[in-house]
Amino acid sequence: MISTRAQVLEASVALRAELGKVIVGQSQVVEETLIALAANGHALIEGVPGLAKTLLISTLAAATDLSFNRIQFTPDLMPSDITGTEVIREDKATGERNLVFIPGPVFASVILADEINRTPPKTQAAMLEAMQERQVTTGGQRRKLPVPFFVLATQNPIEQEGTYPLPEAQLDRFLLKITVRYPDEADELEIIRRTTGTSVGQVVPTMRAEDIAVIQRMVRETPIADGVARYCLALVRATRPVAEGGHADIAPLLRWGAGPRAGQSMVLAAKARATLHGRSWVSIDDLRVVAKPVLRHRLQPGYEAEAQGLTPDTIIDRLLAAISLPSTDLEKDAAVVAAVG
Repeated sequence: MISTRAQVLEASVALRAELGKVIVGQSQVVEETLIALAANGHALIEGVPGLAKTLLISTLAAATDLSFNRIQFTPDLMPSDITGTEVIREDKATGERNLVFIPGPVFASVILADEINRTPPKTQAAMLEAMQERQVTTGGQRRKLPVPFFVLATQNPIEQEGTYPLPEAQLDRFLLKITVRYPDEADELEIIRRTTGTSVGQVVPTMRAEDIAVIQRMVRETPIADGVARYCLALVRATRPVAEGGHADIAPLLRWGAGPRAGQSMVLAAKARATLHGRSWVSIDDLRVVAKPVLRHRLQPGYEAEAQGLTPDTIIDRLLAAISLPSTDLEKDAAVVAAVG
C-alpha cells in the first residue's frame, strides 16, 4: 500500500505505463485525468468522436481495479435510470411482498457519463447531484455511492442539434474541463497498427481503491506557500470586471469571469499535480499548467473576444502572460520548508 510521496510517484509512473498499453499518445489528457482523480474531483471531457475517450476511462478503471459503468445519455433517459429504483419483489415461499432497491449504473467507482449534454436538465441535475453529494436519495432514503467516486462526462463539440447545454452553474462544479485533440501523425499511425491487428494490450492493476484514498489525502495535506496562493488568486480575480479587481486587458474580453470555486479548484489541481510528481509542495509551474483545464469552462468570451476569434484557451494564454510573477521567491514558505525538510 502507498504510504510515501516517492511511492506515489512510482505508482503514477506505473499507472501511466499501463494506460500506454492501450492509449496511444494523449499524454496531456492522461495527466489531467489523473489530476482530477487524485484531487477527488470530476472532469468534463470534450472532443470529436473516435478519440478514445471511452477507452481511456475504462482502461483507467481496469488499471486501478475499480468498478466501471458507462451511462449513455439520451433525450429519453430518466433520473431513475441513473440512480436506481425501488421495485416490489414477492417471496415465492411466503407470498410476502417487499420493496427492494435496484441500484442504477451510478453505483460504481468510475463513471463515464457519455454525451451528458444530450439528456434533459432534470436528468442532468440528478447526475450532478450524485457527483456533488456522493449519494443518491430514492424512496426517501439516502444511499452512499462507492469510494472513490469519479465521473468523467463527455461532450461532443460538433453536433449541437437536440442538445441541452449544461448551465454555467453546473459547469462550475466540474474540477477540470479536458480537451481531447486529434493525435499527431506518428501516434495516429500507431493507433491504426494497434487496432487493426490481433494483439490486445493487457492492462494489469497497479493501484487499488485504498491507494487512491491515500493519494487524495496527501493532496489535501500538501502545503502551498502564501505567495503561490496569492498568485492563484491574482489569476482568478483578473478575469472579473475591472471594478471588481479585473485586469484592464483581460476583463473586457469576457462576459463574466471565474468565481471563488475556480481558485479552490486551481489550488487542488496544482496540489494533485505536485503529489503525482512526488513533491510535497506546490510550485508556480503547477498552477500555470492546470490553469487552462481549470478555467476554460468557467470563462465566457464576450463580443469583443468573439470578434477577434479568441477562444477561452487563447484568453487564458493572455492572462498568464499579463499576470507577472512577483520578484520574490514565492516558494520559500515556512510550511513548505518544513515539509521538504
